[in-house]
Amino acid sequence: MSTSDDAVPTTTITMFKPLRRWIPMLLLPLMIAARFAADVWTDGPSWTWAVSAFLPALLSLVLVVWWLVLSRARAKERLLGLLAVIVILVIQQVLSHETMRGPVFIVMTVPLTIGAFALGLVLFGKQLTAKRTVMSLVLAVIAASVSLFLRNDGVWGDFSFDLLPRWEKSSDELVRTVNRPEGTQAIPADATLESSWPSFRGAMQDGAVRGGPILDSDWAAHPPKELWRITVGPAWSSFVSVNNYLFTQEQRGEEEAVVCYESETGRQVWEQKWTSRFFEALGGLGPRSTPAYADGSIYALGADGVLVKLDVHDGAIVWQADVKKSSGRSEAPMWGFSASPLVVNDLVIVHAGGKSDKGVLAFQAAEGKLAWSVAAGEQSYSSVQVVTVLGQSLLVLLSDTGAQFWDMTGKIVLDYSWPHGGYRALQAQIIDGEKVLIPTGMGTGTRLVQLKNVDGKLSGEEVWTSRDLKPDFNDVLVHKGFIYGFDNRIFTCIDLSNGKRKWKGGRYEKGQALLCADSDLIIVVAETGGLFLLRANPEKHEELAQIPAMSDKTWNHPVLIGDRLFVRNAAEAVAYQLPVK
Repeated sequence: MSTSDDAVPTTTITMFKPLRRWIPMLLLPLMIAARFAADVWTDGPSWTWAVSAFLPALLSLVLVVWWLVLSRARAKERLLGLLAVIVILVIQQVLSHETMRGPVFIVMTVPLTIGAFALGLVLFGKQLTAKRTVMSLVLAVIAASVSLFLRNDGVWGDFSFDLLPRWEKSSDELVRTVNRPEGTQAIPADATLESSWPSFRGAMQDGAVRGGPILDSDWAAHPPKELWRITVGPAWSSFVSVNNYLFTQEQRGEEEAVVCYESETGRQVWEQKWTSRFFEALGGLGPRSTPAYADGSIYALGADGVLVKLDVHDGAIVWQADVKKSSGRSEAPMWGFSASPLVVNDLVIVHAGGKSDKGVLAFQAAEGKLAWSVAAGEQSYSSVQVVTVLGQSLLVLLSDTGAQFWDMTGKIVLDYSWPHGGYRALQAQIIDGEKVLIPTGMGTGTRLVQLKNVDGKLSGEEVWTSRDLKPDFNDVLVHKGFIYGFDNRIFTCIDLSNGKRKWKGGRYEKGQALLCADSDLIIVVAETGGLFLLRANPEKHEELAQIPAMSDKTWNHPVLIGDRLFVRNAAEAVAYQLPVK
């Protein structure tokens, strides 16, 4: 036997074997492909987000099984390697930013760490010493450390995480540094209060503007004029408008707030805050719903279930109710209480998703006492609407079970069953007073239902169901016999008469849209913050103009009052004066 220094001792050869590397060599490229599947396959099925989110984590567990069972590493080496990876992950969680825990840990940090460990074993697997495991663990430490330098602002519409440098100030931190007016400002007590946009998605709750000026679509010759731009606190709220004032919701530190701004200047008039801070790793931080205005009062629902009535003039609290307690829930829904209040017939109505008959709650507008409650689906982030069906005023809500209609006393009139395995976060559309459009995302599609009054009872019959329009939380628009909206992340037009696609184009990700009905124009706010002007043309996708409005994730619904367009996201708000003919 050779005695040279380069020879490997027989005992070492007996103790260590080359690793069986072909399994991780197959799994690691598959993990990378899965991670970017949703980014590459943008026009694929709605479930591609789940492939990108969860398949890498699942494959990382398969890698662990390979290491423990099939790798051919020594038993002690396998055990110590696994324990070391677990310790690395535990230390990473202790040292990481609070927003990097939970889903982002499972979806990103775990696959990254275990994948780096497996990559090391592939690279160093032929070495017949314990150094191969040590060097692989060094790669795992480096990979896990990446997350230490990041914070998470929630996810984008494709469920990829919105990751930012840990040291960069969040919008929640930036809004605390803004100089606000000292003392309490107020809307003049003698002001005549009028509102053309009193609730979520406007007076008709359909995201359409009617009766305003005819807009000029030539933005190249007459570009929109920016009037003001301000820093706001995190929230997915939209605006409501009363006279020359705007009202919205924000997160400000450890408190949720309803804030009043001057619409001409963006100057804060007043704010009203209460202690509440709702964060979850997918939706991010802050309120989800939009306030409502009625009879001199502002009504708002916080993400953790605080429902308030405020004096419109100075924001003073008239009453406060606990929707979580009233609905019998032990905690807020997964993405927070998201229903925008509906004020009708001296009632304030919100969806809560509680068990039994605590799905929808109606509070007395005057005193805040619970007037009635009814059963509704649990998985809904939609808002109750008041609609006119066959000449009768009714309430309607879309939930995971279908569409529920009630009269103004909470009596069920129609429970149209169309179960959906996920959540619904969209609004119903009533067509010609006799049909209801039920848009549904996550692969289910959109359905048109014919409503009929048979022997004094309301019934519904399917007209068509189309998978050519699958909006997620991006509400649809109906105009002159056609439906416009987001099919996953691409803007689409389908025929109202049969549900067939007319065209599909415009990669605006998961943004929001506003219909300027008299101008036959659609304003789209892309998820990435760009502002796009489209012709409401059923024959083709016709993009007329675009401007870069904001530079961050934008899910909030835009608002148009006359020629003034108001747009916001979780970091800033901006006002434009649009050109008119």
